[in-house]
Amino acid sequence: MKNLFDLKGKVALVTGASSGLGVQFAKALANYGADIAIAARRADRLEQVKKEIEGLGAKCYAHKCDVGKTEEIVAMVAAVKERYGKIDILVNNAGVGKIHPADAQTDEQWLSMININLNSVYYVAREVGKIMIAQNYGKIINIGSLHSSVGMAGSAISAYCASKGGVQMLTKALANEWAKHNITVNAIGPAYFPSEMTEAALADEGFQAAVKWYCPMGRPGRDGELDGAIVYFASDASSYTTGQLLTIDGGWTTI
Repeated sequence: MKNLFDLKGKVALVTGASSGLGVQFAKALANYGADIAIAARRADRLEQVKKEIEGLGAKCYAHKCDVGKTEEIVAMVAAVKERYGKIDILVNNAGVGKIHPADAQTDEQWLSMININLNSVYYVAREVGKIMIAQNYGKIINIGSLHSSVGMAGSAISAYCASKGGVQMLTKALANEWAKHNITVNAIGPAYFPSEMTEAALADEGFQAAVKWYCPMGRPGRDGELDGAIVYFASDASSYTTGQLLTIDGGWTTI
């Protein structure tokens, strides 16, 4: 019987893979047989992650890249293509999360969030998309957020919500445009999971109380609870699924 989740022979590029969810995504894909390319700004952290992935028995190539700079994105994608000859899977994970009251937010703060969380998602998808169109195959997984769909009472996250809402619509638009090239484009919308970006929030007693109030499961996500979704969207199990945002939130968006 064919294993629909088997990724042997596939090449996956994961951005923002020096820590947090990016590392988990890369390891999940490696565990299902994919060869991995990881990219992020911190070269020393990338080398450590590379060793961990190779310890799982997968090939891994690490490339230093600031996704806020299009010239570095172009160079990264070219380097991965040169190393492996193709790119089958893209996990567009790099992003930032900061709190700025909307009435006091500077132009620079707004633009920085939009540039990293939305513009770079498009730029990376554009460059990888060229390769996938030529090979008539591809799986793009953008990392949105719970806040692609909903806000949060009392939180000053207008730029973050706008950027992640944009990721959802970009996902739909690219899915529509590239379906004829046998490319699926989907998104995952995590709620709050342990990572560098959420560490301070998850340690805050007020935020912990908010999670218990808003989330029917009453807790943040745990390591590994996104693995199934990333492997599903990366594999042939999702061959007829495109343009979707799968929110993984313990039921948060049910209320």
